[in-house]
Formats: sequence, C-alpha cells, structure tokens
Amino acid sequence: MGKGVKTAVVGGVFAVMVGGAGYGVYNIVSAVSGDGGGGGTGAAATKRSGPPDEEEVEKASGTFFAAWEKGEATRAASFTNNAEAAAPLLAAYGEDARIADVEITPGRPVGTTVPFRVKATVSYQGKSEPLAYKSELTVVRGQTTGRALVDWEPSVVHPELEDGDTLVTGEAPQPPIEAVGRDGTVLTKEEYPSLGPILDALREKYGDEAGGSPGVELTIRRADGSTGGSTDGSAEGAGAADSTLVTLAKGRPGKLRTTLSAGVQAAAEKAVKRFPESSVVAVRPSTGEVLAVANHRADGFDAALQGRVAPGSTMKIITAAMLIDNGVTSMNGPAPCPPTATWQSQTFKNLTGMEPNEGATLADSFLRSCNTAFIKLVDEAPLTDSSLTQEAQERFGLGRDDWATGVVSFDGSVPASGGPDRAANAIGQGQVQMNPLNMASVTATAITGTFRQPYLVSPELDGRQLARAKGLPAGTASQLKEMMRLTATQGTAAPAMSGLGGDIGAKTGSAEVDGNATSDSWFTGFRGDVAAAAMTQQGGHGGDAAGPIVAAVLRAGG
Repeated sequence: MGKGVKTAVVGGVFAVMVGGAGYGVYNIVSAVSGDGGGGGTGAAATKRSGPPDEEEVEKASGTFFAAWEKGEATRAASFTNNAEAAAPLLAAYGEDARIADVEITPGRPVGTTVPFRVKATVSYQGKSEPLAYKSELTVVRGQTTGRALVDWEPSVVHPELEDGDTLVTGEAPQPPIEAVGRDGTVLTKEEYPSLGPILDALREKYGDEAGGSPGVELTIRRADGSTGGSTDGSAEGAGAADSTLVTLAKGRPGKLRTTLSAGVQAAAEKAVKRFPESSVVAVRPSTGEVLAVANHRADGFDAALQGRVAPGSTMKIITAAMLIDNGVTSMNGPAPCPPTATWQSQTFKNLTGMEPNEGATLADSFLRSCNTAFIKLVDEAPLTDSSLTQEAQERFGLGRDDWATGVVSFDGSVPASGGPDRAANAIGQGQVQMNPLNMASVTATAITGTFRQPYLVSPELDGRQLARAKGLPAGTASQLKEMMRLTATQGTAAPAMSGLGGDIGAKTGSAEVDGNATSDSWFTGFRGDVAAAAMTQQGGHGGDAAGPIVAAVLRAGG
C-alpha cells in the first residue's frame, strides 16, 4: 500500500512538472505566433471556438489587469493575442513612463468589450502627480489555441496611443510656449479647442526659438518621432505632434507670436459648431496672415489646413481666371448656359431648377454657378489639358508643395487631366483637391491680384522662405472681384451674405462625393481685408452650411 502511495505521489509530481514545462513552452510558442500565452488550460486542452462567453471575458480581462497592476509586463502581455507587440509598451509603462501604484477598476462588460478606469501615480526625481483615465479592451478567441485573450491595441494601455507610440516621463523635449494672437491675447486650447493640435505643433517646432525652459512631463512619444511636419511646414514628413498627459513640473513658457486674431478665432469656433464635420479658415488678403482656423469634426482631423477634397464650384474662381487670362471670354463676354453639356461622352448638368440662358455672360453664369457654361468653354482654343493646372500653379500658387505656413498644411492639387476629368476639374470635381486654407487664399489672390502665401508664424522667426507665384493681371483680378461682388449681392451667395455691409463678395460650391447622398457644402467670400472659406461635409448646397459659417467669420473680422 505504501509503495502504491509513493508511486501516486511521484506520478503527481511528474505531472506537475510536465504541466509547468508545457506551460512555459506554450508561452513562448504562442507569443511568437501572436496568440497570447497567458495562464489557462494547457496545450492538450480541447480547442474552443466562437466568441468568448461571459465567464471567459471576465477571466481573461481580470488576469490581464492583475498582471498589469503588478507591473509584470511580460506576463500581462502573455494574456494578449500579440505578446510581442504588447510587452515593450507595457514595460515602458512602468520603466520609461515611471507609472506606479496602478489601480484598475473594470466596468460592466458589453458583450466582449470591457471598459475600465485607471488610477496611478507618475513619479520622477522626487516629483509625483496622479494619473487617471478611462479605456477599454476587447476579449477575442485566439486563432491558434482557441483561448480567450485580450485583443491587443496600444489604446488598451491609454486611449490616445497608436501603433508604435510609447510613454515617456522626463524633461520635455521642447519648452512650453505661450502662443499669443496678433493683439497679444494668449491663445489656449481650453478657450479655442480647434487650436489644440496647432498649438502642439507650434510648440514642437518653435519651442526652442520662443525662449522658454522645459518642464517635466509624462508624454506620448509618437512613433515617427514627428515634430508636426517638415521644417518648411509642408505636408512632407507630417505626423501628429507628441502629446503631454501629465505635467510634473512646469517649465518657463516662451512667448510665440502668431498671426491669429482672438476675436476672429472665437467667431470661427462658434460658427463651425453649428454644423457637424465643418472647417473654416480666414486670412488677410493684403498680407497672407492667417486670422483663424477652426474645425468641428468627430475625428479631430485638421481638415481646415490638411484636408484634400473636391471644392465644387468655388473652383470656378480659378477656371474663370483661366478663361479671362487666355482670352477665351471676359466678365461681360459670352458664356452660354445650356441645360446640359457633353464632354468626351460624359454629360454634365446644372443644379435642379436652373433655367438655361443661351445669351448669358461669364458674370451671369458665374453668379448663378452654371456648370454647363464652364464645361462648354474649356474646349476653346488655346486651352489644353494643362491650362487649368498652369493657372492654379503660376497665378494662385497652388499645387507645388512649397507652402511654408509654419505648421503642417496642404497647398492644393490641380493635376493636368485629360478625358472627362478635364471638364470635371473646371467645376471643382474630378481630380482637384482643396481645403478651406487653399480656397481662402484663392479668394485673397482673386481680389488683390497678388499671391501672398498664407502663414501662421512670421517667416522672420526661423528664416523659412514663403512660396511665390506671379499672381493675376490687374484686369483679371478686377473682373473676378466684381463677379464675386455680384454673386454675394445678386447670385447664389446672396442669402448667406445678407446683412453684411462694406465691400463684399463670395462664391458658392457643392461637391458630389461618391457614396454620399448629400453633397459637401463649400463657400468662400471676402469683406474688406478679410477672406474666408469653409467646407461642411454632406452639408448640401454652398449656402446651406458653409455660407453661414463664412458670413459669421467675415462679420467678426470686419
């Protein structure tokens, strides 16, 4: 009997040893294969399928949270479906980010998704600050083993983290800045939310030049090591700026003067909130200074400066300039508006309800925004497939990738196009891409005849070169300005511009986007020495949404 007991005990010990060895081997193999590797059943267990049940969700998330709280990065990573990617970030959480005393409180699961709250302490060189935030994770079935595992995303660790980002606590790479407007008003992201990404980018680019001293911070270090764009402010090298989560010791801010107007910015912030997915930019035509930038978007994207979408009929400002500059017609010259126009087998129409006018002048067709008039004229000699591109680049400074605004921006694209796109480009569809910054600049060039590249920070601060273009002949500019005046007082822009005094002008636009039931709303206009342009995705006709936004900004800037 004793012998039998001895055998059983030895067998039991042997079994435990094999189980432990098997567990270790399982960890290594499953981590490499991207299928987790944490505790649970052994490799010989029956492989399960289908979504994890409630008990599995609770167990998988609970074991992950417990290891994370203890700072056991490798073990916590083994409870995910991508241990190789999870381990470095979880390790940095405690080591590079100096985050300790972690307490995680899970909320009620919704299916396989578990929301949770994190409370912790960030400490560095005798300084400590609390850290608190919310995030969530999802539990999935491991593809290789069938185990319930945390679906790994960097946002599990912090909701603002993206692939390749990490957390670091230490002396800030750049000193803080106190960005001020043209009148000396301090501009903060709390008061002007749209400026948040711009202020972060300005700090990264100009923090050293502004003359401050860095503080100590917990920061999200972005994957590409971006400083908010290339040195000249072009789109090349663009990326999100590093983001500060906790300040342990404040630095001494340097003062950075911008071209922004606190009053115009406040009006722009308020105006875009009236319509979802809206953006607006205001500039001073006499100098190129940007007065306001505002976005109201769910995705946080700076569409005002970086958007790349079709501008609809606001593009007719450039097309009209091309027609005048090439001698095709003039403001009072012929521009018939038939019901349809066919270009290389594609038929173009006007807005529903527009009466045809075979005797229309260019001014008539411009103020009513007649598509067919412009389509018919782009076939006239001496125009070619590249004429619109040349007009945009040489006269309006667009599409050459050389704007140096001081932050990341896109300076438009008007590619030379053959086939149906040659006609579509002329009315702001086809392959043309713009954003409100570009169209505000177009209006500024149209009414002054001079291209002045928009900028938010004086080039004298860092010696960067602003883009140049030859601008418009005086006669072309005077005709464009007068046609925009007529559009604002008698044409499609009149309802939105109603009540604005002074010298005013505008152009409406609506851009059709594949898959959207409603067109994008575009509007650009001027009042005195302020030009503004706005875009609202799926906002309808130009005057429906974008028009009131521009009018509000022009009213504040007047």
